[in-house]
Amino acid sequence: MDIHVDDIANSTSTPSINEDKVKLNTSFGSDTTCRETSSGGTESNASSSVGLDKDVKKSTAMNLIIDDFHFIQRLGSGDIATVYLVELKGSKGCMFAAKVMDKEELAYRNKESRAGIEREILEMLDHPFLPSLYATLDSPKWSCLLTEFCPGGDLHVLRQSQPEKRFDEDIVRFYASEVVVALEYLHMLGIVYRDLKPENVIVRSDGHIMLTDFDLSLKCDTSTSTAHLVYDQPDSKSHHFSEDHKLDSNRFSFSTFILPRCGVPHVSCLHPVRRRRKKGSDCRGTPKIVAEPIDARSMSFVGTHEYLAPEIVSGEGHGNGVDWWTLGVFIYELFYGVTPFRGMDNEFTLANIVARGLEFPKEPTIAPTAKDLITQLLNKDPTKRMGSMMGAAAIKHHPFFEGVNWALLRCTKPPYVPRPFSYKDFVASSNDSCDVNVDYY
Repeated sequence: MDIHVDDIANSTSTPSINEDKVKLNTSFGSDTTCRETSSGGTESNASSSVGLDKDVKKSTAMNLIIDDFHFIQRLGSGDIATVYLVELKGSKGCMFAAKVMDKEELAYRNKESRAGIEREILEMLDHPFLPSLYATLDSPKWSCLLTEFCPGGDLHVLRQSQPEKRFDEDIVRFYASEVVVALEYLHMLGIVYRDLKPENVIVRSDGHIMLTDFDLSLKCDTSTSTAHLVYDQPDSKSHHFSEDHKLDSNRFSFSTFILPRCGVPHVSCLHPVRRRRKKGSDCRGTPKIVAEPIDARSMSFVGTHEYLAPEIVSGEGHGNGVDWWTLGVFIYELFYGVTPFRGMDNEFTLANIVARGLEFPKEPTIAPTAKDLITQLLNKDPTKRMGSMMGAAAIKHHPFFEGVNWALLRCTKPPYVPRPFSYKDFVASSNDSCDVNVDYY
C-alpha cells in the first residue's frame, strides 16, 4: 500500500508515548563483550544507532503530531502499510521507522483488525530480537507506528550480496539461533508469528537480528496454558534424535532463554510503549520453563506461498507449529539460496508443499546435522514436527546448535555489522526523495 508523503505531512495527531556484496565476519561466535548488570542480566557494549540528546528527552513529554517528523525516505511497502525512515525534527538525528497506514483504505479492505492486532502485539514485546514500539500517532486519516530503524537491511538482501548467494553453516547457525529464541518468546506470549522469511528478518546496527511485520500474526487472548517447569540433568551432552523426536522433557530447561530486558541497547530517544506489568515483576532469577504449543487454532490462509505450512494449505487449522515449519524453510533457504518446495507458479508451489517429499540439492554440501534439523522441522505432520511436543527446547538441543550459548546470544559477535549510519550519506544516496525504494527497513 503506497502512501503519498505530502499528504502525511499535513496530518495532525496525538501520539501515545510512554514517558517513563557484503563481507561477513567468519571468526564470530566466541567473542562476547558483555558484563553482568546489577539486575543479574547482561549488558552489551554495542553502540546505539540513535544518539541520545537532552532536548529529545524533553520532547517525549510533549504532544507530538506527524508533522513533527521529517519523512526522509520510503523504506518499503506491504499489504496494509508503507514504511518510511523519519527523523524527529530538532533531534539532531533521532531516526525511526514509521509504519504508516491509511485508515480509509484499511476500512475499505476490511484490514482494520489486522492493524489493531499488530499494534497490540508491538505493545507487548520486550525482547532483544523483537521491535520496540516507541510511539503511536493517530489522526482521522492516518495511523502511524514508530519503531526502531535498523540500518543493516534484511537477510534476503544480505544473502543476495554473498558470492554464492548463500550463507556458510556458522552464519546460518547464528541467525537461526536468534530467530529460535524470538519465536520462543512470542509463543510464550500466545502469539503465532506466521510470517517468518528472510525479508522479515532485519539486521540492527549492532549486527543482531530483529523480526518485523506482525500484521499476519495470530494473537491469543491468553498466553499458552501448557507451559510448565522443567529441570536440567547433569549429563546432557549427548542428544539422540529419532524421526518422531520423542525426547525426555527432563533434559530441557528454560534457563537458556534470553531474559527480555537483559543486554538490550538503548536505541531511541523515545521510551518504548509497553503494557504495564504488575508491580514486583522483573527478570531476576532464572526461570525454568518450556513454552509448549499454543492451544488456539486458526483456519486463516495467511503467509507467503513458499513458506506456508501444509496444514495451512490444506485448511486443516493450525497452531504455532507453523512457525517451526517456516523455520525449516528459512534455514533451507539460507543454506541453498532457494526454498525447498518452489514450483513454476503459486499453484504448483502449494501442491509441492502438500504432496512432494523434501529433497536436498547436491551442492552445496551441508552437515548431516543441518539436514536432520531441516528434515524434522519440515515434517508435513504437525504432530510429529520438531517443536510440536517440547517447543523451542527440543530445537535448541538439536546437535546442529551444539556450542551455542543461548543465554549469551545477545552478546555473541555477529558475522556482519553494518557500517555506522550516516544521515548525510543516506540522503545523498537517495537524492532526498521519498519515492525510491531502498534496502533499509
